[in-house]
Amino acid sequence: MNNSFKKLNNRIVKCNKCDRLVNFRKKIAKEKRKQYINEKYWGKPINGFGDENGQVLLIGLAPAAHGGNRTGRVFTGDKSADFLYKCLYKAKMSNQPTSKNKNDGLKLYNTYVTTALKCVPPGDKPTPFELKTCFKYFKEEVNLLKNIKVIVALGKIAFDACLTFYKNNYNFKNKEYIFIHGAKYKLPDQKLLISSYHPSPRNVNTKRINVDKMVTLFNSVKKII
Repeated sequence: MNNSFKKLNNRIVKCNKCDRLVNFRKKIAKEKRKQYINEKYWGKPINGFGDENGQVLLIGLAPAAHGGNRTGRVFTGDKSADFLYKCLYKAKMSNQPTSKNKNDGLKLYNTYVTTALKCVPPGDKPTPFELKTCFKYFKEEVNLLKNIKVIVALGKIAFDACLTFYKNNYNFKNKEYIFIHGAKYKLPDQKLLISSYHPSPRNVNTKRINVDKMVTLFNSVKKII
């Protein structure tokens, strides 16, 4: 990890700017889920993870209450992570099909994963103020990821958050950007934004998304870069 990323990640982990998020992440870490009662929860903001020289950026909305907020790594330790990394592995974008904890040996190939919001929000619904406050970290991540060509937004909320970020930082109108799985849009900085259904248990169980559909999307991303 280069020094710039180390400094950024240290600032992210120490951030306490949003009282509602600070209180909620600590509450979750204290109360815990029954199956994890003997584990020590991370309970802090979570920085991105992966190949800092990668060309693909995966963005979710925020850490999961008992996933990232527990393990300390984005998309780690929950069912969404299980599905996502099964697909990434099949697409040869990771070295293993699971993401269980920070010390599991997981590596990403040409890919970096992050979230628009660095803390878990109540009901998975951040306020506009919370998103705006956190966007400065996302902007720094994007600026440090010099080789990114494609951004894959995992879920409509992450897609909307990504568009809001670009609207706040560029002369940009997003009315023509409609969330459709697999849709591709050119961003003001010439990156390509691809929308994807979120790998949530609900989307998987209702068959809105499946392994073949997600792997097909990831393989299409690889062809672009």
